[in-house]
Formats: sequence, C-alpha cells, structure tokens
Amino acid sequence: MIVLEPLCKEDVIPFYSWLNDDDVIKYSMSLFQRLNSPEQIKNWFDRLLEEQNTYNIGIYVETTKELIGYAGISGISTLNKSGEYFIFIGDKNQWGKGIGTIVTQKVVAYGFEVLNLHRIMLTVSQPNIGGVKAYERAGFNVEGVLREACYRDGAFHDKIVMSILQSEYEK
Repeated sequence: MIVLEPLCKEDVIPFYSWLNDDDVIKYSMSLFQRLNSPEQIKNWFDRLLEEQNTYNIGIYVETTKELIGYAGISGISTLNKSGEYFIFIGDKNQWGKGIGTIVTQKVVAYGFEVLNLHRIMLTVSQPNIGGVKAYERAGFNVEGVLREACYRDGAFHDKIVMSILQSEYEK
C-alpha cells in the first residue's frame, strides 16, 4: 500500500498545492496557515530537509512511488529520550484508507527500535476524529487536553495530548 522513504528536494512539488488547500491544512501545524507562496514553501521544505533533531520520512504509494505526505518525529531529545510525532497526508484521495494508522505504527516502531526513544507524544485537534482514532489504534493514550489551544474556522477548539511509552509499544 505505502512505503516510507527519505524525502528529496524534488518532493517539494506537491506541497505547493497541498499547502494552499484549506481542507488539507485545516488541522495541521499553524505554520502551514501562513505558507502561501512557492518561495515560502520551498524555503520551509529546504529547512525541513536539514533539520538535525527531527526524523522526517516521505509517505509514498508503493506501486507508483507517488508522494502523498510525510511524517516523523520532531524535537528529538537524546537526553530525555523523547520526541513529538507528526503526520501530514496532503493527497486527499488517500484519506480514510487507514494509511495514517499504518504510518503511525511504522514511525513509532522506528522511534523505539532505531532512535531508542522512551516516550513519543503528539497533539491532535479535537475535531480531527480520524486522527484521534488512528493514534489510538497505534497505541497512543490520552494524557490530557489543552483547552481552546487552536483557532480554526472562526472558533477555538481543544488540542488533545497523547503519548506512547516504549514499555507500551507492541512489536
């Protein structure tokens, strides 16, 4: 179905349309709300490829090698053995197919087995029901709620804090 492979400079191309689609960026990081021009997107993507304390990986359709998004772990702390999971599926045709759960499981496995992390956390917008379900299926547990921490569509909504510990991870 999908394969995870390193991103390359040419992979920026689909981000030009994805980051200008309000549906695609609705629950994504706030930065995506401000990236509009091709130059801004290219500069962001170039910096993304150079980040040192982040594991970034492209999500590709296995049969066509088409990029449909990216995922990873940011803010990796070697001292605390922790990081923050993220996923972005820009290709709307791939939504609702269980890809989020598969990718989350693979990235979590990499975090625990290769990066030797102890804890991986994330935040998810409360209205993003599909995201919450995917994270629960991948073993994440709710830790708490950041009340009205996100502003979208003219209203504030909660961000759910979730995490998984290495001891809870099932290989």
